[in-house]
Amino acid sequence: MSILDRPLGAGVPQGNGANGNGSGPRKELHRLLAVRRLQGISRRTVARRLNSDVATVRRQEDPSVDLPISQLYEWQRALEVPVSELLVESDDSLSQPLLRRAQLVRLMKTALAIREQAEHEAVNTLAQTLIDQLIEVMPELRGVSAWHAVGKRRRLDELGVAAHRSLSDDVFIDLTD
Repeated sequence: MSILDRPLGAGVPQGNGANGNGSGPRKELHRLLAVRRLQGISRRTVARRLNSDVATVRRQEDPSVDLPISQLYEWQRALEVPVSELLVESDDSLSQPLLRRAQLVRLMKTALAIREQAEHEAVNTLAQTLIDQLIEVMPELRGVSAWHAVGKRRRLDELGVAAHRSLSDDVFIDLTD
């Protein structure tokens, strides 16, 4: 059966089971969630890289969701990992190169945050030396940004400040009159 012969929505699990009828265990088809977490990338960042929204990313991260290969390649580009790392393998561990990369990215983020917050020149110099050495080991770290140091993330059920502001009735007046 080709993908063109499948009914719309086929492959997306319904209910609790992978076969859609709510029975049986859910079969894991991919490792998007695990790889994203290991890479230290937020859902919001992935959504931005995929030109999507966070709710869609959350649904796609469900290991039992059957995604088309084209979607896996989009995730591969967003997470900057080999597509083979996104697929479920017989063993549950990620490859050594991917684990090493994730560790180096986290280390780079920490070094950049230390440099940004350093109050003494000696600490700033040490942090910059560490950053330079990390880039020497792994040149693609050059584009990594520091950990976010400002603010607190909102929960999904919390509203931002803009939602609590009131608007004047003048805003809603039709200007075409």
